[in-house]
Amino acid sequence: MTDPDYRSAADRAPPAGRRIAELDIARSLALLAMAVFHLAWDLTSFGFLPRDTMQAPEWRAFARLIAGSFLFLSGISLWLAHGSGLRTAAFLRRLWMLAAMAALVSVATRIALPQAWIRFGILHALVVSSCLGLAAMHLPRPLLALAAVGALALGAVELPGAGAAWLWLGIAAHRPPMLDYVPIFPWSGVFLAGILAARCLAGRIPAPLDPATRAVRLAAWPGRHSLMLYLAHQPILYGAVYLARQIAG
Repeated sequence: MTDPDYRSAADRAPPAGRRIAELDIARSLALLAMAVFHLAWDLTSFGFLPRDTMQAPEWRAFARLIAGSFLFLSGISLWLAHGSGLRTAAFLRRLWMLAAMAALVSVATRIALPQAWIRFGILHALVVSSCLGLAAMHLPRPLLALAAVGALALGAVELPGAGAAWLWLGIAAHRPPMLDYVPIFPWSGVFLAGILAARCLAGRIPAPLDPATRAVRLAAWPGRHSLMLYLAHQPILYGAVYLARQIAG
């Protein structure tokens, strides 16, 4: 029998293809927060800020908030794009792009900073979470909520016998230094929570922003190009701070 929980009109995804300005603006804000964090990291690396700045609890919490916002918004986007029917070509195209960029980040950081290269960062997490989210997307809401909570809870599990090979799951008791570390547990739970939120809020935004408005277009532009800006912003910031260090002596 068809489950009324997710086949009801209120729980269906809108037709795919229409940009939602609110979602793009939310991504823009997440990108701005990420740029602030990376700028602080660069300033610390070049001695403009105290060496232990980024170890402060507020900066660590800020980093988690940024990662969580990207995964949550990506969960919402997956439902909006494929909740009304899987568009296989579009899904695979995005998945392969994310996978290629994740591999590029790993290789680049392995060469540039071998002592802290990225084995499983935000892009790696998005690849795996997208696959998990696709499999769980049409679960009844209570089961989807249980899956999200379960993934979040598993983030607290540490197995003493689990070595570096298990870093991607997040259950290793110890891990080497890493510039970006976003394991499947607990972060896939945030992605699933985004899907659940999208399903629960479907059709309940009474007055969406007009995407044709100039101010809205400008605010939404970074969010529409989030992957490109994610890859480009840190080399630009790092280069600018390096130049400032050379000028300052």
